[in-house]
Amino acid sequence: MISHIHIRDFAIINELDVDFHAGFNVITGETGAGKSIIIEAVSLALGSRADTAFIRSGKEKSIIELVLDGKNEKVSSLLKENGLEEEEQLIIRREITANGKSTCRINGSLVSVSFLNKLCKYEADIHGQYDHQSLLNPELHITLLDLYDEANIFPAKETVASLFSEYNKVKQTLSALSRSEKDTKRKHDFMQFELQEITAANLSVNEDEELQERITLLQNSERIYQNLSSAYVLLCNDTPSALDGLGKSKQKLEEITLFSKEISEFTELLSDCYYKIEDLSSQIRHYIDDISFSEQELDEALSRMDEIDALKRKYGNSIEEILEYQIQLQENLELIEDTDQKKETLTQQLSILEKELLTASQTLSSLRKDAAKKMETSINQELTELNFNDAKLSISFKVQETQKEPSFTSEGIDQIEFLISTNKGEVEKPLAKIASGGEISRIMLAFKRIVGELDSIPTMIFDEIDSGISGITASIVGKKLLQIAQNHQIICITHLPQIAAFGQHHYQIQKTTENDITQTTVLPLSHEEKVKEIARLLGGINITDTTIKSAEELLALSQN
Repeated sequence: MISHIHIRDFAIINELDVDFHAGFNVITGETGAGKSIIIEAVSLALGSRADTAFIRSGKEKSIIELVLDGKNEKVSSLLKENGLEEEEQLIIRREITANGKSTCRINGSLVSVSFLNKLCKYEADIHGQYDHQSLLNPELHITLLDLYDEANIFPAKETVASLFSEYNKVKQTLSALSRSEKDTKRKHDFMQFELQEITAANLSVNEDEELQERITLLQNSERIYQNLSSAYVLLCNDTPSALDGLGKSKQKLEEITLFSKEISEFTELLSDCYYKIEDLSSQIRHYIDDISFSEQELDEALSRMDEIDALKRKYGNSIEEILEYQIQLQENLELIEDTDQKKETLTQQLSILEKELLTASQTLSSLRKDAAKKMETSINQELTELNFNDAKLSISFKVQETQKEPSFTSEGIDQIEFLISTNKGEVEKPLAKIASGGEISRIMLAFKRIVGELDSIPTMIFDEIDSGISGITASIVGKKLLQIAQNHQIICITHLPQIAAFGQHHYQIQKTTENDITQTTVLPLSHEEKVKEIARLLGGINITDTTIKSAEELLALSQN
């Protein structure tokens, strides 16, 4: 609730401090004393649009501060989400400078006007011709109706919200798959072509190295044959050959091997060389016999190498990299094929969820319509008591549609709006189109009596609540305000004594002029001062014993 208001250099207010209390706070005063200016200042502090015209003449800026007490879960959540620390009190400061700049602070931290406005909608409602009229916002009507029959509606609403969340998730996933379908198809065809090209090549690891060696051999086969043949002749087929020389040397050493250990070692080494050369000569011979040259084989080997080089340029620097890319292509193609299957599965799943969501939404809508009938009856009864004898409120239902099909939301398929006709024969219109601020305020009273604590907004400020009413109706309005004040802080500006009499805390606005300077002050009234103020409201400037007695009687009646 609002516990303190500080206003400086705002319109005709020089400097003003007011402490408000829980319950029913009444503000009265002479016409033109500045009652509505205070509401304008509070509205500004709550996040309405800044207007430099309100800056006091000759001053550079206006300052409005509100101190709000009491825990509010929604406010706490918003503060936390925006990195602001929650403190014992919520201190809101709004400054407007003559050059058009506006700053907002919450507990000393700078915030945007939009955030301030959003936050304060959970703290205070101003009923009159101002910005904070929650009842005039059709988007909130469905919330009020749901809260009215919470026990029956909320379980069905939770079912709809859960189904919608799942439905929306599947729909978004399917939509994303559909958007990328064309691109995916192109990728699929290209990857399929690449895979087929690599697969058809039938590559094997180290094939290029072996192939290069074979090409080198084929390209130099004649020289290889000649050199190998010459080496073979020199080793074992010449006269004398290297092998013959080794054989004779070996025989000479064998004859003297017994005479020395070292000679024996020489003989052993030479014998080893002889047999190795003999074995090598045999291998060369076989190699020579196997050498053949084919122009066709060389062409085929060169062609195969060109094919491998072309694949390397496209898919990797080596056969190993190409084969790795082949595996990657296979995996990606499998994923795309899985995507096609997933799309089909999601389409089926979406169809099932849509039917379930429609059924759940229709059930929710049916519950709301039942609640709406009861709510209409209760509100219309309250309106009658508020002397709206010919008024009739109804709750309009429309199905949200997209291309003649239900449009689902987390709250179902209903579009709900409160409509009212204040006179017989008039067409019912949205509450937002009601011209009179007083009518709107009294209609809000009817809602507050029925809805009670459901909107959880702690402070309600009423201006022009008494427009166009008097007598018994005014007493009824005052009584209802007092009833609502049991659960809300009420701040009400009125000129009617019948309403003022019900106030638990009474304030008087006074306008004074000194040295050609006009300023407004607000004073809390004692009981005796309250009696005089109500007497003034009853009888005008001249307060008599009769008006004092009437005021006392009115106060006594308001306490019953």
